Amino acid sequence: MRKFDVIVVGAGHAGVEAAWAAAKLGCHVGLCTLSLETTGHMPCNPAVGGTAKGHLVREIDALGGLMGRAIDATGIQFKLLNRSRGPAVWSPRAQADKILYGQWVRREIETVAAIEWVIGRAGSVEVSGGRVSGLALEDGRRLGCRALVITTGTFLNGLVHVGSEQRPAGRAGEPPTQNLAESLRALGFCVGRLKTGTPPRLDRASIDFGDGEQRGVFHVEHGDPDPVPFSFGTTWPLANRISCWLLHTNDEVHRLVRDHIADSPLFNGQIKGVGPRYCPSLEDKVMRFPERERHQLFLEPEGIDAREVYLNGYSMSLPAEVQERLVHALPGLETARMMRPGYAIEYDFIQPTELSASLETKRLPGLFLAGQINGTSGYEEAAGQGLMAGLNAARLTQARPPVRLRRDQAYIGILVDDLITKGCLEPYRMFTSRAEYRLMLRIDNADLRLSPIGREAGLLDDDAWERFAGRRDRHARNVARLRSATVRLSSGERVSAAQALRQPAARLEDLIARGEVEFQTSFDTRPLDLASAETEVKFEGYLRRQEQSVERARRQEDCEIPHGFPYRSVPGLSTETVERFEHVQPATLGQALRIPGVTPAAVVVLGAYVGRYGHERA
Repeated sequence: MRKFDVIVVGAGHAGVEAAWAAAKLGCHVGLCTLSLETTGHMPCNPAVGGTAKGHLVREIDALGGLMGRAIDATGIQFKLLNRSRGPAVWSPRAQADKILYGQWVRREIETVAAIEWVIGRAGSVEVSGGRVSGLALEDGRRLGCRALVITTGTFLNGLVHVGSEQRPAGRAGEPPTQNLAESLRALGFCVGRLKTGTPPRLDRASIDFGDGEQRGVFHVEHGDPDPVPFSFGTTWPLANRISCWLLHTNDEVHRLVRDHIADSPLFNGQIKGVGPRYCPSLEDKVMRFPERERHQLFLEPEGIDAREVYLNGYSMSLPAEVQERLVHALPGLETARMMRPGYAIEYDFIQPTELSASLETKRLPGLFLAGQINGTSGYEEAAGQGLMAGLNAARLTQARPPVRLRRDQAYIGILVDDLITKGCLEPYRMFTSRAEYRLMLRIDNADLRLSPIGREAGLLDDDAWERFAGRRDRHARNVARLRSATVRLSSGERVSAAQALRQPAARLEDLIARGEVEFQTSFDTRPLDLASAETEVKFEGYLRRQEQSVERARRQEDCEIPHGFPYRSVPGLSTETVERFEHVQPATLGQALRIPGVTPAAVVVLGAYVGRYGHERA
């Protein structure tokens, strides 16, 4: 039997981060996948980042993960979203060349001698002595391990729908994973069913983009003139190599959808899984928002030389012939060729309340889950979970305590806490609105928050740490210089830089460009450093109040609930509350308070008895 320290099932965005993290900690890793060609594959929109998702990528990079470097190396159009709003919600987004992205990730994985490819389909989880002992493949091979990370995406009992046509598939053209799904069910895990989907792909050569612009039906969308990188280690200038195009649905599109809605598996009962509210299909948009006269769409090339164009916002599962008519009903696409239809896919997931904060399952020690198997959607959410699952799987094999990120430390911490506390009734997507302390969790300070944690955990090498240390020291000097700087107003009056920056619409970059700021010593004006120092000085009062709130919340968060606490012995708790506590098994009073349906009063009562229980046991 071939033996590994850690086995990772799946080489998508979660799997490659998990394998990378575990190997960085010195583990011998088996990375199990059906094909090397689909490493880091982008089966949906070939893009990385976006609102809140860009925060996740910055955090992955700050901790020592792959995704930020991968998209900087293979991105073909870069934008910083929400520039007109406050720095808490600035988010980078980039279109990727999907082929180059996967190739870059595969090459990076192959530079690590400790990662060994295992080509085959996972069959079942092997258990010995009440914990994970290995993985059996469907071809009969058995692999031993001390920790197992499953990142199967949409492959668990995957079922693709195009109109009335149904076929088992993990995604278009690839077989599903059925035996592993049944293995997890047999182990007693709470399994649910979710749904996601993709739009039709169009032949780039069949679209006259210039004609569409001239007719006013397409609006060209350019990238930023000075792109902001995702990785803190990127030193080369990023380049925009493509444009995207904006267009809208119309009355004819809406009529066609209504006329054929009975053929949609989303509406005729064929699909049982729950889809995402925040990324609705075309059928959902038309039927559930009848007051909307049009919906926004984007034409996004899937690569520099790729023939396929992704029709973002046009996800559907109607019959292929209806989809073709719907494409031709869009102004500017009257003669466009559909290369392949959109589809919906149903798949199994494990209810994430089965997990602890380390992403290890409570039911089976040594088994970790990451990505869409936990009910999330999106490459970025998957990658963040993969990094943490791989890191903690490795630390488990080394008898080291897990790394857990708090909600006030990282969006990744919010993601994990939401999953394990609230569970999923629909696919989970990260939003900035989920962050209570979002002014503290900005893209510009992700390294200042998380790189020390990545270094202590073993994910950041000496070169990365030296680079971070220089950035950290430079930031401290810049903040000190900015606090002592003065600004000369148009009236001739001199005020502190902090006072000037607190004026409406005041920006440090503009003040420096106009020569109005007077520094006692030189100031490093690189964009990242500029944003970090400006925000810390400009929003000093708000940040201080958030830090005070964090300290108050942390006292409750630090109050641990003993494992196996007898909730039914606490008088005054409703049966429903007791059942929720027993299902989630919260680790702290703070987590207990975030369980849906649990009142603050119930947590106060619980807290009193947790203290008494600990004292009596002692």
